[in-house]
Amino acid sequence: MPALFRLAATETKLFFREPIVVFFALAFSPILFGVLGLIPALREPGADGVRMISRYLPIVVAMGVSLFSLSGLSQLFASYREKGVLRRLRLTPVKPTVMLSAQLLMAVVLSAVSTLVILLLGRLAFDVDLPRQLPAYVLSFALLALALFAIGLLVAALAPSAKSASAVGSLVFFPLVFFAGLWVPRASMNRVLLTISDLTPLGAGVQALQDTASGNWPQLLHLGVMLGWLFAAGGLAARYFRWE
Repeated sequence: MPALFRLAATETKLFFREPIVVFFALAFSPILFGVLGLIPALREPGADGVRMISRYLPIVVAMGVSLFSLSGLSQLFASYREKGVLRRLRLTPVKPTVMLSAQLLMAVVLSAVSTLVILLLGRLAFDVDLPRQLPAYVLSFALLALALFAIGLLVAALAPSAKSASAVGSLVFFPLVFFAGLWVPRASMNRVLLTISDLTPLGAGVQALQDTASGNWPQLLHLGVMLGWLFAAGGLAARYFRWE
């Protein structure tokens, strides 16, 4: 088994030793979506025939990934540095790029499982249609997840401690969730807010997921925005990575 997969498997075992992180990273979003689905008004069709619970599904998916990346992964990774786990790994042949790639692989796979639970919950409990353009949906989700986890690793690389990583992650999380449309739907945003939303990884990701869920391909703008965040944040995370 390549070193990347062995290291990802080890990181997964360490991840599940942190129950609070596991809850907010994997379980919180499905629970939140279930609660939203129990609100009768959200299950009623709107003026355009689309139910709010269907609109909220991609937002909750994106919020779950961002919560994992900015609160769970960044704090967990920074805590490794505090506890000396990274210092011990430094004595092994593991390179920083392999270490970061293993974290990305673990986080993306676990987020995909959590997203699958949300999709099945929406379909079975609230009769929400599954994505009609599945390949494009998978592509959009993968780009969204990679971009957000790259940002989370950048936060972990720059933060001096686990507490500061959590604080910085929270400062980044709430604006991103706002522009994803959690409180003000993207359709209700004015031109300025919508432009800003399009340029954020969460706004671009939510729109791409909504497009593919309804059977369309995502816009090149949104795919390009997520790719840009992935390369920019991922490159900076590798540049500022510290073993201790």
